[in-house]
Amino acid sequence: MLPLLAALLLAPVQFGGARVSYEPTWESLDSRPIPDWFDDVKFGIFIHWGVFSVPSFGSEWFWWYWQGSKSDAYVRFMSKNYPPGFRYEDFGPLFTAEFYDPKQWADILKESGAKYVVLTSKHHEGYTLWGSKFSWNWNSMDVGSKRDLVGELADAIRKNTDLHFGLYHSLFEWFNPLFLADKNNSFRTSYFPNSKSLPELYEIVMKYRPEILWSDGDGDAPSTYWNSTGFLAWLYNESPVKDVVVTNDRWGSGCICTHGGYYTCSDRYNPGHLLPHKWENCMTIDKRSWGYRRNAFISELMTIEELVQELVETVSCGGNLLMNIGPTHDGRIPVVFEERLKQMGKWLKVNGEAIYSTKPWTAQNDSVTPGVWYTCRPQEQAVYAVFLKWPLSWKIILGEPNPFIGKTEVQLIGYEGTLKWSPLGEKGMIVSLPTLNPSQMAVQWGWTLKVTYLKEAVLSPRHQT
Repeated sequence: MLPLLAALLLAPVQFGGARVSYEPTWESLDSRPIPDWFDDVKFGIFIHWGVFSVPSFGSEWFWWYWQGSKSDAYVRFMSKNYPPGFRYEDFGPLFTAEFYDPKQWADILKESGAKYVVLTSKHHEGYTLWGSKFSWNWNSMDVGSKRDLVGELADAIRKNTDLHFGLYHSLFEWFNPLFLADKNNSFRTSYFPNSKSLPELYEIVMKYRPEILWSDGDGDAPSTYWNSTGFLAWLYNESPVKDVVVTNDRWGSGCICTHGGYYTCSDRYNPGHLLPHKWENCMTIDKRSWGYRRNAFISELMTIEELVQELVETVSCGGNLLMNIGPTHDGRIPVVFEERLKQMGKWLKVNGEAIYSTKPWTAQNDSVTPGVWYTCRPQEQAVYAVFLKWPLSWKIILGEPNPFIGKTEVQLIGYEGTLKWSPLGEKGMIVSLPTLNPSQMAVQWGWTLKVTYLKEAVLSPRHQT
């Protein structure tokens, strides 16, 4: 198969000013620097969309819970609402996307303040959101909307925004006979990856040129079964996105938090401390599902205050936040998700200076006042302290900065002028906040103090690989 042969052509390439050739080994691939743009952007949107959006009940794992583990709730739902003999495949024609407007999606994503987007090109159900040659009669061109859903969004994102476009791809498929045959043979055969999964990966890279390739679903099979190192060597050396593409760590059992590009470690991963390697917190607005579900309660959705806190904690500890939404089967972004996205954008429009292109500081959170998280810009001699609760005393204690009298300024981002402050012993400072009522505040849900050193000082940013 030509795409697989291409993986073996590992000619040297230009990367980061040096001529580098990556070998199909984890030792070589893990040495590749993560392109700088990914650390700068900090915030992205995940989109889980697929045939599971049709039943929109319980979870995007609907098919598995219904016919794999045979969960009682899912079995009852189907027996109550669908005729006998109804198959999961029968949901396919109902994935119509008649209200899908990629330009509108692009506008909403841009307004969220996100700098990248990752769309599920194929989830574990095997249905592809493009007309894949390797997913005959189980793709969006043949069944359902009869549209190239991936391509339309890629075009809209690139024409109307500055967001980086990325694609999620599931390696395995729950009920694919080829995968099940390989699994029954203890993965000593590789019929499924060679005929289905790998060709799809080559296809989406060549066709859509994603800047992020978000792999998932190893099916408990090792990376050798998936030939992940061979594919990644091609991706980094020969592909049209070799110099810009970013990958994650889900390329086979044992890879997560160990091999690949940036680390995800687990869903909703938020360690609360700095990691030595670049990482991402992929999480959902809906606390119970990645895909849209009609039976969600408002209490099961994260509030904007919770989302801002998640973003601030993640960035302070050196991570990126990938916040997930789930569109409907007819192509709408539910209004509650749209509201959360626009609220995040409103907050970032004021406080983005403390988020985008920042570095972790020597302290990630404050030792004296809970709910204060730090970032910094060493080149500007600036430290940012984001606090999530407005103090009733109109004063806030910062225990980590080491200020200099007459040489340190403090500003409240979004408020004109400087603030008064006084030392807190040998280290730390007490900052007097402006006496504003809520209507005078530029934005709520979290505020940022910018501490600027007016003489040379070592801010000691923390570095990651």
